[in-house]
Amino acid sequence: MPDGTDRDPDVDGQDIRAEVSVLSALAEVAAADWDACAGHDDPFLSHAFLGALEESQSVAPQSGWMPRHLAVHDAQGRLVGAMPLYLKGHSYGEYVFDWGWADAFERAGGRYYPKLLSAIPFTPVTGPRLLTRPDVDRDRVEDVLIGGLVGLLDKLGVSSAHVNFPTRREWKRFGAFGFLQRVALQYHWENRDYADFDAFLGALSSRKRKAIRKERRQVAESGLVLHRLTGAAIEERHWDAFYRFYLDTSDRKWGSPYLNRTFFALLGERLADRVLLIMAERDGELVAGALNLIGDTALYGRNWGCAEDYKFLHFECCYYQAIDFAIERGLERVEAGAQGQHKIQRGYLPTMTYSAHLIPHAGFHDAVADFLERERRGVAHEKAMLMEDSPFRQDG
Repeated sequence: MPDGTDRDPDVDGQDIRAEVSVLSALAEVAAADWDACAGHDDPFLSHAFLGALEESQSVAPQSGWMPRHLAVHDAQGRLVGAMPLYLKGHSYGEYVFDWGWADAFERAGGRYYPKLLSAIPFTPVTGPRLLTRPDVDRDRVEDVLIGGLVGLLDKLGVSSAHVNFPTRREWKRFGAFGFLQRVALQYHWENRDYADFDAFLGALSSRKRKAIRKERRQVAESGLVLHRLTGAAIEERHWDAFYRFYLDTSDRKWGSPYLNRTFFALLGERLADRVLLIMAERDGELVAGALNLIGDTALYGRNWGCAEDYKFLHFECCYYQAIDFAIERGLERVEAGAQGQHKIQRGYLPTMTYSAHLIPHAGFHDAVADFLERERRGVAHEKAMLMEDSPFRQDG
């Protein structure tokens, strides 16, 4: 059952009673009700994906992620709004870095953790954080959700509340409620109605086009066989192999993995049709893999791993195969995850991402606000500079 309920009589109306419940597990709300608010476009917002994180214990109090989802019901008890929300004991798995803020606050005698975070765990993908049913007054329900977040921050007495990778529209709405606004860059590929991969290459400068063809040719001549797998074509042996690759990459990059094998089993069980696995095979043995999730309008690259190094295989599996797939499916874009300026030369251009941050402490708020103002100018300048390296022909 919900562990707390607040009511705001100012937003009572004919169809919304503004009962904001705090859920300690996603299982406390029916999947159909949550998904009616989350919609179908973004698989990361689905009850199946978020529920798999919790059921596998990848997201749990012992891992520093304590679910505190917000839920808004109407007068008939129908779920009309929701917000994925966590009480965090650290800043791992967020991809919006506030370690410096935590260090400064604690050196000044404050306690930065725990904090509240609205985000998709371990997933730097832009998407709605204020989830509403399509048949209600969206602005009113969003006001209730934002008010519920502010109220929970006050109730718990935590240092701050953060919203990572909201849409630009939501970012502006949070700003109107006093949240500090932050920007960053990712690298996305956009489908300009290309007929096929060659048509995409035709939009590039001659030098960049030749470089990509050379990379793809070297992979094709290496003896590797690539498989694009989705739905029933994904077998347990594929998940077993991919999990080994994931662990190897986690050990080398982060020291410990965020996700466990149970999570991938649940993902395959519940969302196989939204999963694209690119697996590389050599002499009958799986040697590398890339995990993507399929949205209605975008392909989202998530994890990569390999058993041994092959030159340009990472680019082929994570970037070129994703572009091929997106063109075939008529998807609008490919989001290839965080960081990586090397993506620019492969058609993935710098794109703004957003986060919003509520900090009650006046002095700390002002210091962070000053930093973010300067950071925003720096990010805008960086984007302009990076765009000068665009591989696309100027006449295109």
